[in-house]
Amino acid sequence: MQPKQPLSHSPVLLYNDHLLPAADLALPLPNRGLQFNDGFFETLVWAADTVRYLSHHLRRMRAAAVALHLPLPPALADAPSLVATVRRVTAANSLTEARVRIQLWRGGGGLYSPPPAAPTEYLVAALPFQPNDQPINQAGFARETHTFHTPLSFCKGPHALYYVRAGLERQTRGLDELLLLDATGHVAEAISAAVFWVREGQLYTPALATGCVAGVRRAHLLAVAHQQGLPCQEGLFTPDQLLAAEAVFTANVAGIRPIERLEGSTFASAMHPLLGALRQWETDETN
Repeated sequence: MQPKQPLSHSPVLLYNDHLLPAADLALPLPNRGLQFNDGFFETLVWAADTVRYLSHHLRRMRAAAVALHLPLPPALADAPSLVATVRRVTAANSLTEARVRIQLWRGGGGLYSPPPAAPTEYLVAALPFQPNDQPINQAGFARETHTFHTPLSFCKGPHALYYVRAGLERQTRGLDELLLLDATGHVAEAISAAVFWVREGQLYTPALATGCVAGVRRAHLLAVAHQQGLPCQEGLFTPDQLLAAEAVFTANVAGIRPIERLEGSTFASAMHPLLGALRQWETDETN
């Protein structure tokens, strides 16, 4: 792994195709992203001179753009352009491994109905990447916030406040992670990661119908499992079905995290051979 490089005191951002120091960023008003949350964001990892899980990120960004009637800017619209744009920002910050956030929003003013042919504005920021594969010591099921399926629940940003609320509940309860349920009580996801579990040689994960985000690591893990012939089930599962698992883990672009304890149940997730196999299959695919 490449060493992480510290950023300068003023990170460099890319705002609408212009590089500038973060300290010089001034977003003009009106701003529909600020006023109406009229946009979405994508978080990705830059490593080995490319975007990890590139095809999955691009697929989700295109789907979000269609759902929001928000055209992708040319700098983000296809794989070569997206890679070149992210490379430009990471190079400006002297980063060889980075966590990159792309924020997109509809330009112009208006009220709920935007002006015709409003442009898409965007901001790209990069920070040193911090992988996280550490076990989750204590997790619980959310009590105050649930997910719900909408035409936008698959992408990141439109329902972000619900995950903020879940994060506050996690802090209040002194937990390391919180698993959200949908409105009818089915397991959906973690606060910022997909949730998987293993039982009797099969891999399970909630269906997108629960309102969970269509995570890129989720999609990649399912693709790898299918390639290796590991049976996978996406569906509507109750908390009791999850608690009957042999191993439980979360997955996002930062890493795979085994859950050790959940609502009084204990799992030896980190030691489960299928989790080890999944990690090895992913490693073999990227080498």
